[in-house]
Amino acid sequence: MIVLGIILLVLGFVLNIPVLWTIGIILLVIGAVLAVLGAAGRAVGGRKHWY
Repeated sequence: MIVLGIILLVLGFVLNIPVLWTIGIILLVIGAVLAVLGAAGRAVGGRKHWY
């Protein structure tokens, strides 16, 4: 999810499409939150690991 967010951020910046920029930021933040919670050992959505 983090990688997809970064790709959308770059595409939104290069192609000058603000919607891609916004979606990229949202995916990046959600992916980072899930990664931090998973690294802390906390179960997210009933799973300890997100693959």
